Amino acid sequence: MEWWRSPENNRAPGNTCLRACHLLAREDRPWQDAGQIGSKGCGANMRVAPVGLAPGLSDEQRAGAAQLQAALTHGHPTALAASDLTAHAVRLLARGAEPTGLIGLLRSYAYENRTRYHEFWLGDLWSRAQDPTPEHFIARGWDECLEILRRLQDAVRTVSPETDPCLATGEGWIAEEALATGLLCFLLFVDEPLTALRRAACTAGDSDSIACLTGAFAGAYLGADAWPAEWVDRIEYRGELLALGTLWDA
Repeated sequence: MEWWRSPENNRAPGNTCLRACHLLAREDRPWQDAGQIGSKGCGANMRVAPVGLAPGLSDEQRAGAAQLQAALTHGHPTALAASDLTAHAVRLLARGAEPTGLIGLLRSYAYENRTRYHEFWLGDLWSRAQDPTPEHFIARGWDECLEILRRLQDAVRTVSPETDPCLATGEGWIAEEALATGLLCFLLFVDEPLTALRRAACTAGDSDSIACLTGAFAGAYLGADAWPAEWVDRIEYRGELLALGTLWDA
């Protein structure tokens, strides 16, 4: 709420985020009424990477936090599942998982969690939709993610690096496509992070969101030294972020 009202906020988020912030500010309504239950926009998971990097979280905490931060604005079950998968992918890569096996690990994770509804984190969010049970609600999201992971697996084997990746895995306006297309750009250039970012940015779809996720995957796998020093020096709010990182490490 402080960000939403801040005079320093010069951002232009999507209507879903703005509408949700407006509703979250109303103290007479539960937060579940703020998350737009029909929206699975990529804003749900382009901001979730820090959850995958946070130390000391259990698997339950990581999944619940990833889904909750999505649900505050984007309540669609696919937004929740895609955010969970994005944080899980970042976590796997940061812990040294081989990129060649990443899609299989993500598919296994999706199958394992297909009917698991995190009630402690989400409360009765599911009841805002038309599903008969919370398990049915969340399964819809995981099923859409499993389908995009299948397309991603095919694309990794067949797509030329010169071809716009959006043609294979979607333009990234929605959460599951942003995950898949960001991963595709990373997997096409695993050891060339700048080339991966360039490929992500030069796409026909929601290129800044795709590049955001591509950079998160590459950075998790290769570490901060993957990026040019002049880029790091120009990061907005760098001082505040470094201070936060110091506290985090402590």
